[in-house]
Parts: sequence; C-alpha cells; structure tokens
Amino acid sequence: MKALIIGGGVAGPVAALALQKAGIDSTIYEARPLSAHGVGASMGLSTNGLAALRILNVHRAVADAGFPCPRGVMWLGDGRRLGEDVPTPLSDGTTAVQILRADLYAVLHDHVTVKGVRTEYGRRLVEVGHRGQHVVARFADGGEAVGDVLIGADGMRSTTRRFVAPDAPRPRYCGVFGTNGFAELDLEGEPGTFHMVFGKRAFFGYARHQDGRVWWFVNIPAGQEPSPAELAAIPAGQWHHRLQELLSADTSPAARIVQATPAGYDWFVSHQMKAPRTWYRGRTVLIGDAAHVTSPSSGQGAAMAMEDAVELARCLRDLPVADAFAAYQRLREGRLRKVHAGAQQVNRSKSATGPGRVIRDAMFPVLMKRLGGPQALSWLYDHRIDFDDKVTT
Repeated sequence: MKALIIGGGVAGPVAALALQKAGIDSTIYEARPLSAHGVGASMGLSTNGLAALRILNVHRAVADAGFPCPRGVMWLGDGRRLGEDVPTPLSDGTTAVQILRADLYAVLHDHVTVKGVRTEYGRRLVEVGHRGQHVVARFADGGEAVGDVLIGADGMRSTTRRFVAPDAPRPRYCGVFGTNGFAELDLEGEPGTFHMVFGKRAFFGYARHQDGRVWWFVNIPAGQEPSPAELAAIPAGQWHHRLQELLSADTSPAARIVQATPAGYDWFVSHQMKAPRTWYRGRTVLIGDAAHVTSPSSGQGAAMAMEDAVELARCLRDLPVADAFAAYQRLREGRLRKVHAGAQQVNRSKSATGPGRVIRDAMFPVLMKRLGGPQALSWLYDHRIDFDDKVTT
C-alpha cells in the first residue's frame, strides 16, 4: 500500500511514521516551497500526545527538545487558587512539556528523514480524483501523484477537506486573540509549574524554564474577530503598554512578566471547528486540524492529531480501506466531541467580560470543588492506544 500525505506540519510526519510502523509506505507533499524550520510559537504537549509518540519511539526526543511541565495550577485574577492539574506521567517518567512548535517540527522531520520518508516541497494540492482503485492528487505545478490512500493533514484551512466534506462546518472565531513571549526576570516558584490566571480583563498563562526564563501567553477577549491587518497596525510599543494595562488589574505577576519582555509580538486568533459528519470519502481521509479544530484553549491540538495518525495507521494495517476509514472515525469521533466541548467551555470562561466575568468568578471556586478532583481529566490525559491490538469491524 502507498499513502499520499498532504501537509508536512505536525500531523503529516507523525502519520508517516505511524504508517511505516504499520508496514505502509508514504510520501509527504507540502505546499510550502521550503521547510518550516524555525516557524511557530510555544505550545504545550500533554501526556496523551506523548504516549502516542512513544509508540513511534519519538517521545523522548520531543520531550528533550522542550522542558517538563508536570503540574498546572489555576487562579482567578483576584489571587484565589482554583485548583491544580497533575496528569499521570508515562511509565518511563515522561511528563507533559512546553516546547517551541519549531522544535517539535524539527524533531519530527529529522525522524521521517532518518526513516527514509520522502517530503516533496512546493506541492500545493488543487484537486483530488480517483482512477480505478487508486486516488490521484493533482498539484498547482501541474504534476500529480497516485496512491492507494490520500491522507489530508493540511490543517485548519485544509484543501483536502473541500473534496472530502464540502459541506463541513467552517472554522469559527472563539472570542479571544492573543500572543506569547519570553521574559528574563527573577520569579519565585518551582520551574515547570504552569500557571493559568483567569484574569479580570485577560487570560494569562506562564511557566518558568529551568534556565530562569519565563514562557508566557495571553488571551484577550474581543467580541469581533480582529484581522491580521488590524493587529499589525498597532505599534509594538503601544501593544506592550496596553498588555501591561490589561494585566495590571490582576493579583499575579503577569504585568511584570510582560514588562520584562522585549516589545514585538506575533498575534494569533483562536478558532474552533466541529468535525464533518463523515471524515472520509472514497480513498481520502482527514486527520488533525483538517478534520477537527479544538482551539488552543484545549491544549490538545497537536496531541489529537498524533492520536489520529496512530489510530488511522492501525486501522489501515488491519482492515480494507473503506472499513479502515469507518473504524478510524468510530474510534476517534466520540473522544474529539468531548475535547471540543471542553474547549468551548474554557473559551467561554476566557472571553467572559462585565457581568459574565463576575458570575464566572463567583461560580468557578464552587465548580472546581465539585468537579475539579484529581480524576476529573484522567479520561483525557491517561488515554493510551494499544498499537498491537487488532482492529476489527
């Protein structure tokens, strides 16, 4: 079997490694003219994502490229501690990590190169067709590729999705936009504890690296989705001052962290997207953000893509293509719906303003006492895929 993988970000390389473990050859086709080394902000990768990578013998290299964050603590802006989140480490002691997306990308691409998987750059997909029992990918450069299956791993703005599910839901603005940075300052607290502050005017997350630097990000509520041009039109110095003003209302070190960060920001706008009714069509199937976008608030975008890739490889190893695609969606869709619903709730909490924020701050401590026990998220973080287990219909 030969697989065509559209997209060389995170989902594509993981799919290639998982398919190879299942005995299936693949080629990655990337629209960018060059690799994306050095591109991307910081991100978290949870233990369930690392567990999927462990199946491919990549998890230690990824963990070593970031820094461990085994514990999360949630706060309200007035300084009240809401609770903590301590996911169970993997059996070898690996914990959740913070990592630069560029470093994650580099590790994954190094591994597919070593494993002999070919990546072709400058191959922008424009059409998907079928030729007998084969699928055909046609590219903007006039070329084409023929395979047994085509896997759309081309992200939130997926071209592949237009051919699989033209009536699929569109990405929807989540009510927040934000940025991230790295600060040099003396900050008390244990390295590797990730603090999440539901502030009065913005949401702020931060963790101290072992080297003393503080990695941080901020989510700012906005009723209307800002355009990239609108965000870029405001000078960096003005944003620097505005962020400190937004965060100074909270009893947290957020404003001080931003003050210690060099001015100049890359902005992101948070989106989410429900999965289409069917994730496959013919010999073409979707994984990762091409199939579902849970928004950054879930902290699960990369992890869900990794789980998708591993489960799909298992299914293609054990079943004919049509049955494999159906089994893959069956294995994944319930879990993704639950992750999506949780992310929506977090987004509503982050974007709350005015009376909504007052109600949130009054209810949060009560809800956390009732629902925030140590096992509350075990269904998410403790998820483990048994790659050797045979998939049946």
